[in-house]
Amino acid sequence: ELSQAVVDAGAVPLLVLCIQEPEIALKRIAASTLSDISKHSPELAQTVVDAGAIAHLAQMILNPDAKLKRQVLSALSQIAKHSVDLAELVVEAEIFPVVLTCLKDSDEYVKKNGATLIREIAKHTPELSQLIVNAGGVAAVIDCIGSCRGTVRLPGIMMLGYVAAHSENLSMAVIVSKGIPPLCACLIEEHEDHIKAAAAWALGQVGRHTPEHARAVAVANVLPTLLAMYMDTRSSEDLQMKASIFTKRALKSILQKCTYLPALEPLLHDAPPNIMKHIVGQFSKVLPHDSKARRLFVTTGGLKKVQEIKAEPGSLLQEYINTINSCYPEEIVR
Repeated sequence: ELSQAVVDAGAVPLLVLCIQEPEIALKRIAASTLSDISKHSPELAQTVVDAGAIAHLAQMILNPDAKLKRQVLSALSQIAKHSVDLAELVVEAEIFPVVLTCLKDSDEYVKKNGATLIREIAKHTPELSQLIVNAGGVAAVIDCIGSCRGTVRLPGIMMLGYVAAHSENLSMAVIVSKGIPPLCACLIEEHEDHIKAAAAWALGQVGRHTPEHARAVAVANVLPTLLAMYMDTRSSEDLQMKASIFTKRALKSILQKCTYLPALEPLLHDAPPNIMKHIVGQFSKVLPHDSKARRLFVTTGGLKKVQEIKAEPGSLLQEYINTINSCYPEEIVR
């Protein structure tokens, strides 16, 4: 309501004039105000757009003043986040590939706000994500995540998750651009619960499409890390809830597509029953059709491990175990 009162008083066109003034401090505070007006609702953002703000803001992305860039990127993010139409208007101001230079900026907040702007555009549609991929945006965000630490990484992590979520091809673009290693690094290096949870979520989005996608994630040795996170009861209760939800979802979505058995086998030793059923389920799908995998499963001790699993009679887990056992002669199972 307070933003609406400012708009109703006719302030927006005047603020747009202020961002065109030569005085840097005035530009900064006017851009900041436009950002604060835009953030509340699509309608308020639209009034800022109707006053012609986007073109002027977009021209200042390359301004040498870091504090001004922070505010400009923030204002464009707050406009783009609300809807596909608003995001498209921001893109039409030709912010790509210019905005990618912000991801290399020496100012941490410029980096973070640049990544946030790209995230807010990518989240809407596969088409907008594809446009970002074509502009080199995925590779640039991956470099950015690799070169910084802490919360600065968060918008980039989420941006990769949103891109990968849209389609198999976009997820493959994240994989081909070598997006998995830095996401894994975030799981291991970061101490903040919400950053770990975001990285887990993003990896889940990358791996959930096909066996090929799942394998790309599994080969990076992500699954044991996710499982350890899921089972880490020492962490804060907040993480318990969030990480449990995100990590379990990520694990499930990757496991349900993963047919690369060497990555799954180590998990047979540690997983709790609710995750175990997904792991054993994948073995029960692959082993009946793959004689080499069947032989390996015996020599590595996988089959022995399966015999030790306590499953409820009649449960899905028990069915999967029966399917695996039926691939082998009875004396081997015994």
